[in-house]
Amino acid sequence: AVVDMVTGTRVYGADDNKALTPASTTKIATAVAALSALGPDHRLTTGAALEPDTGELVLVGGGDPTLTAHKNADGWASLRTLAASSAKALRKRGIHKVTLSYDTTLYSGPALHPIGVNDNLAPVSALTADEGRTDDSTSGPAARVNDPAKDAAGKFAGFLEDAGITTTAPGPSKASTRAETLATVSSPPLSVLVERMLTNSDNDIAEHLARQTALASGEPGSFDGGAKAISARLTKLGLPMSGAAFHDGSGLDRDDRLTADLLTGLLVTAGDPGRPGLRPVLTGLPVAGFTGTLADRYTDSAAGVVRAKTGTLTGVNTLAGTVVDSDGRLLAFAFMASGTANPAEAESALDKTATALASCGCK
Repeated sequence: AVVDMVTGTRVYGADDNKALTPASTTKIATAVAALSALGPDHRLTTGAALEPDTGELVLVGGGDPTLTAHKNADGWASLRTLAASSAKALRKRGIHKVTLSYDTTLYSGPALHPIGVNDNLAPVSALTADEGRTDDSTSGPAARVNDPAKDAAGKFAGFLEDAGITTTAPGPSKASTRAETLATVSSPPLSVLVERMLTNSDNDIAEHLARQTALASGEPGSFDGGAKAISARLTKLGLPMSGAAFHDGSGLDRDDRLTADLLTGLLVTAGDPGRPGLRPVLTGLPVAGFTGTLADRYTDSAAGVVRAKTGTLTGVNTLAGTVVDSDGRLLAFAFMASGTANPAEAESALDKTATALASCGCK
């Protein structure tokens, strides 16, 4: 499907109402739903709270998938900063030893995606540091820890020890309503998280944003709750939902179904001047030949002209984004292929089709 972004006029369509497995282009839907539900300025907060009766220190997960334990936080919420601030508050109260626990009750349901243990996604927990990665990577596949919350709490304990606070080995708990918040750290605005998710095709951020959308919509913070909330948000926006089916926020579930008509509709909606809060959906799309998952594609053709979200699973290749044609017109496009036997050839065919749009006057 190809649509004029300004007028909403369909320029081309073939089987654009046929629901197919979208793979990672699902993240476009997740982004629109999350921004619609929460707004571009929303931030996700991780806190440390002290129980007044027991003296227990609770690390409270706020579902921030970008929380980092790295020494250089690079603008993301820092677990080290949270520990340092917490230690300062404890010392001020004359406390130098605490029972440490962690609270992940913001989310519910299974933490493990239906695909099982996979290097593309950690178990989804309301408390996680560096996406549970076991190396220093910040994007792409990587081995993950089995229990991201326990891992994050263990690192937090280490940072507290460095700041002069002795702790017990951390265990799961739930902060009471009487717990006093000692310190918090917050993520960058949601707009920044959406852009990172789309540029790098970050599955972890996608699943967290699906859960955050669920919670903002009165649904449980689970895979099912996220899927239900995304569908409801898009329906509310008046998008063509016929045949659409969501089972996650990342597109790793092969049972997800979207149409090319819906994908172009999402992009046109994101570009609506009356909905400026959705613009990060467009600005987060990888730039051909330059950024994210398109950095190594289009290097000899439509580099810089095509911006698109890729989607790849075994036998599935999709591409959805925007392109400026030779007449200077901004077009939204969505190409979906299923049953592909050669991923490289399928990817090349999609790229050539998008390049053709860039070089034509598509009137």
